Amino acid sequence: MLRHLLSRLLLFVPMLLVISFIAFGLNQCSPGDPVEAALESSGVMPAAYLREYRQKAAALELDKPPFYFAVTSAAYPDTLYKIIPQRNRETAAALIAQFGNWPEISRYLKQQDIFKAKLESIRKDFGSKDQFNTAFYAIERLPQAYQTVSIQAGLDSIGFALAQQNPALQQVVSPEFEALKQAYQQIFLKQSRWKLYLPAIHWHGSNNRYHRWLASILKGDFGKSLKDGRLVSTKIREAVSWTLTLNITAILLAYLLSVPIGVYSAVHQGSKADRIISTILFGLDSMPNFWMASLLIIFFTTPDYGMDFFRVLGPLSLPSDAGFWERFLSALAEIILPVFCLTYGALAYISRQVRASTITALQQDYIRTARAKGLSSRQVVWKHAFRNALFPLITMFASVFPAALAGSVVIEHIFNIPGMGQLLIKSIQGDDWPVIYTILMLASLLTMVGILIADLLYAVADPRVDLNNKNRN
Repeated sequence: MLRHLLSRLLLFVPMLLVISFIAFGLNQCSPGDPVEAALESSGVMPAAYLREYRQKAAALELDKPPFYFAVTSAAYPDTLYKIIPQRNRETAAALIAQFGNWPEISRYLKQQDIFKAKLESIRKDFGSKDQFNTAFYAIERLPQAYQTVSIQAGLDSIGFALAQQNPALQQVVSPEFEALKQAYQQIFLKQSRWKLYLPAIHWHGSNNRYHRWLASILKGDFGKSLKDGRLVSTKIREAVSWTLTLNITAILLAYLLSVPIGVYSAVHQGSKADRIISTILFGLDSMPNFWMASLLIIFFTTPDYGMDFFRVLGPLSLPSDAGFWERFLSALAEIILPVFCLTYGALAYISRQVRASTITALQQDYIRTARAKGLSSRQVVWKHAFRNALFPLITMFASVFPAALAGSVVIEHIFNIPGMGQLLIKSIQGDDWPVIYTILMLASLLTMVGILIADLLYAVADPRVDLNNKNRN
């Protein structure tokens, strides 16, 4: 058993690496610009936007390459990740995919910045405000133009707006605008699409986002939330207590009730009691927990039906000097309904599994031998049949740990419980990717731990199980 345990623990390393690749890859593919979202929520002034963007990107380490190396075509530079903001980088990548001539595209993008800076510097001194703003907003939108038609339309819009200004303004900005148009024309004249078909490998070393992200996770640092700046570990620690309380209570109740119910149904197979129990269990299994949760809220948390015994408004703020029983009763009133919704479905499913596996065990030859030896019915059922019927229960136990961590997203949302499920929903809605992928990593880790514990329980339940795949005499 020890050898098997060590081999499984060693297997955790490559599995966790694969999971980290997937989590980090999904993070890189997630839509939106986290820096832009953070700056919009903080209300940064337009004049300081680019400076604040650089600082925020550096704080989030988004100014570093994503991985140890990059496999691209020869048309793409090895410093594409340094282009900020993100919309400018997307523009550069889209233009390279069309024309393949990075030097000309780079000069065009730099000329955009020069022209924009020129407009910004004279914005308050020349021309009609409305017409000037038309030109300025056109150059603002120009980095978002990926297609040649939209770029040309943007340049035409800028030229038309500038033509409406007085001659002094036209003379000041004309050199930069002409340079911008010429740089754009050079993209067409010097296309290098053949570079798109040549592979290239760019090595970035260990100073990359994935390396630093994985190193931080191994140290227990999961980063900071993009929404409120709080530590991800703190937010998860606050939420996990509620989720563990709900799920562990529900799991214990489900197992404690389903085992005797399933064994009783198996022993009395075909009887009236078995049929009644089966009907009830099938009925419970067919009712969605979100539907049941809605009914419980309507009937047991509102005064309309005179049964407002519980509340679903989240944790109640108790005074600091509240006694143990006051806190216990408050917590009990909060978890009874959600625990019931989490329990009844599992109770129905586990009971059916116990019944089926126990019926199979009772039909084996060793059961007839045990009865022939004069053992009591209780000894035959619980000592011999049930022990050999434990394997389906152990298999289901492997999913207990990730379920206890991830929580029931639907139930926690309906009952407004600040657990892992609620945290996951809010993080997804707010594009808070550090929280989302930390929950993914923890759930994956606990899934592997659950499988390992299930393997060990197999050997405890039946000594004939050889975890090392060797024959035992």
